[in-house]
Amino acid sequence: MLRIQMAVSVAISQARQRILQGFVVFSVTFLLLWIAAFLYGSFYFSYMPKATYSTPVHYYYRTNCESPGSVMCTYPVANVSLMNNKKHVLTFGQAYRLSLQLEMPESPTNQELGMFMVRATCFSQDGAQVASSARAVSFSVLFFGMLRYRSDLVRNLETVLLLPAFLTGTAEQKQVLEVELFSEYTDDPYSPSDTAIIEILSNKVQIYSSQLFIHAHFSGLRYLLFNFPLISAVVGVSSNFFFLSVLFVFSYLRQMLKLRQKPEELTVNGPPPAREGAQREECDGGSTEQFGRV
Repeated sequence: MLRIQMAVSVAISQARQRILQGFVVFSVTFLLLWIAAFLYGSFYFSYMPKATYSTPVHYYYRTNCESPGSVMCTYPVANVSLMNNKKHVLTFGQAYRLSLQLEMPESPTNQELGMFMVRATCFSQDGAQVASSARAVSFSVLFFGMLRYRSDLVRNLETVLLLPAFLTGTAEQKQVLEVELFSEYTDDPYSPSDTAIIEILSNKVQIYSSQLFIHAHFSGLRYLLFNFPLISAVVGVSSNFFFLSVLFVFSYLRQMLKLRQKPEELTVNGPPPAREGAQREECDGGSTEQFGRV
């Protein structure tokens, strides 16, 4: 019975020790994995800019008219902010594609208008015009737009077929026109763009609504992080975890070597001073006894 109790107690103590060791290993592994994921997430959100950004464009007509009787004396102009939550939308060194989306009715006026020009100019905070630093794009660019041509027969057939939708308001006779303003626009770090002035060089154009779209052209590491997010996350977290594990193992081995060196230093340096004093007393006592005997 005594042997059985001893064997059971030894088995219980070994099981507790293994459970404790497993819990410590699991805790350390989970902590290192969490730190690795946190480091990768911090790097990703600080290094990767927004892929797309859109903002509505609201047009107005200038009031500095030459003829007082004219109502629409100037072209429609829009002042678009390139700031979001007091931060620049454009990241320095990143190429962007800026396009203007126009929702226009298929009215006779727009059909007769034909081609019209769109001017875009970027300005910095101090009001100076900004040019793209990538390809030395000029301060102001001009692009043309035009509605898609559709014959009268096609429009009449569409009107007949979609007449219930037109009557209920679920469909409209309109076209969405996209005008590319900048193909590869790179913001200047010394004079970042804060606003963009968009002007349509026609006072007869009719527009329902308008949107400015900004798309980032990623390349290199940003291209891999954006197009392969899962693989990039696995590789990044695994690399961080391996590096942290190596640091942890080296620091642990260093502490273990320090603990092992302490008793060796005691044996090499000799006995402590207290024992030396005791030996001196023994020597003094032995000498007095010898003198007493003599």
